[in-house]
Amino acid sequence: MFKAMVISVDRCTLRTVKCQRLPKVLFAFFLSALCITSAYPQASRPVLPKLITEPVRHDTDDPAIWVDRKNPANSLVLGTDKDIDGALYVFGLDGKIRPELIIRGLLRPNNVDVAYGVTLGGRQVDVAIVTERFAHRLRVYTLPDMRPVDGGGIPVFEGERARDAMGVATYTRASDGALFVIVSRSDRFAPRTGYLHQYRLVDDGTGSLVGIKVRAFGEWSGLKEIEALSVDAVQGVVFASDETFGIRVYSADPAIEDANDELAQFGRTGFARDHEGSAVFRRSNERSLLFVSDQQAGELKVFDLDGRFGSQEQNKVIGRVRISALETDGIEITTASLPGFSGGLLVAMSADKTFHFYDLNEILRSIIPVKN
Repeated sequence: MFKAMVISVDRCTLRTVKCQRLPKVLFAFFLSALCITSAYPQASRPVLPKLITEPVRHDTDDPAIWVDRKNPANSLVLGTDKDIDGALYVFGLDGKIRPELIIRGLLRPNNVDVAYGVTLGGRQVDVAIVTERFAHRLRVYTLPDMRPVDGGGIPVFEGERARDAMGVATYTRASDGALFVIVSRSDRFAPRTGYLHQYRLVDDGTGSLVGIKVRAFGEWSGLKEIEALSVDAVQGVVFASDETFGIRVYSADPAIEDANDELAQFGRTGFARDHEGSAVFRRSNERSLLFVSDQQAGELKVFDLDGRFGSQEQNKVIGRVRISALETDGIEITTASLPGFSGGLLVAMSADKTFHFYDLNEILRSIIPVKN
């Protein structure tokens, strides 16, 4: 069985720590990648993960990070295993599966996100929210105990032909603490307008959360699908990856004036094919960035988030980062200082059934500038 491993590089040497019976094909992949890229400048080499998780059973898709603010060492990484017999996996910061916390029996879980400080039963709790694609619903679990608090599931896209839930992003409104989830879907019958739905999650008085639909919004190119969603809570916007088209931007607050208007489109060129997972980087006194997975290119595109949306000085691609994760679909970032990741953590899905844990500062140092 493949175990979590830590990697360090010295020219073309691969050293693994705490690694038992590493599959030959995976070892060969890393070794060949290191040797091939050694002839090129350092900036062109793929960034290696600090740690690779134990593999899931079927097919990894999307990660989320829960930071334990009282004891960061107990923080968790959640990741979906996308299959008809799928599961929501839970990993420690050591990359090892926490079997007692896994949620099995989900019908093709797709994407997952985390929300903090949710009012439930008169107290504040943190929750993980996952889309259960073939059941057309959201599942909600408290953290860190993974106890269900959704009354068996929150239905989405009710009354519509296209109901296969895919992407999910949480948004907590600063003014009143209201929790919203934005959900995307995958279906050729999905509408070109109103592709995304947004729900407010509220306590039903019995210890469960229920969803109240607040709007249908968002344009779709019709080219492939919109899966990946992420929210910038500071600017109050949601990013939607319209695959093979570009990234669309909308207000995350459904109550503001003209909330359904598209604020911007960017990333229309320069991608190998699919626009996939995205994650926001914000840290005091540093440039704010959006990372978007250029799936078939094996890299992350980096966009500027400073300035006004739609203006010439914003939404430009300013760089790219090559990573060693394969065909990356979902990514997540935290700037919190965690054991082993003092400068923050970036988690990326990899097509070999694992998730890669990257040192966030190393990712930032490895950005290759792009001229506009």
